[in-house]
Amino acid sequence: MSAVSSSSSERGTSERIETPLVPAAVHEKVMAEAERIKAWGEAAERVARDEVNQPTINNWLEAMGVDNPRFKAGEAPPSMAQVWTMYGLGGKPADDDPLHSMMRALTDAGFTAVLGTNCEQSYDRYLRVGERVRVTTALDSVVGPKATGMGVGYFVTSRNTWYVGEERVATMLFRVLKFIPKGAS
Repeated sequence: MSAVSSSSSERGTSERIETPLVPAAVHEKVMAEAERIKAWGEAAERVARDEVNQPTINNWLEAMGVDNPRFKAGEAPPSMAQVWTMYGLGGKPADDDPLHSMMRALTDAGFTAVLGTNCEQSYDRYLRVGERVRVTTALDSVVGPKATGMGVGYFVTSRNTWYVGEERVATMLFRVLKFIPKGAS
């Protein structure tokens, strides 16, 4: 399959007409940058600014409408893993952040729009009050170009891994479509 073409049929025939989705030089540059960033492995380590704590858990439980006594007795809901290491309103990603580096490369190549597509989380264990979490990010994959209903773009998947000390406690695959909107030139 050509990475830079799509097919269509004309006049109801099965004849395939190849049309480029992106120039070959652009695709080659995007994929070379993806390989360079993937080679970083787990990077952009960030330590949570606060320990896992009951007041934050209580606020999250209230916001989500969850009423589980387990989470009022020193354990955090597993889906809160990301909460502890979020940047906050004034935070900025590190220069070695793989996801943001790949997004910048695609923006520079003309893929200026972004759409979150899906997130897959897995939890190894519950976090406990008093633990301090850290997270790393790796570039998992870049796939494309793909023609979508939104426009032509690349699917970018990053992998976050949360740790307490050296113990892995959760992971998340996060996929976005970085694209050129239909009608944009």
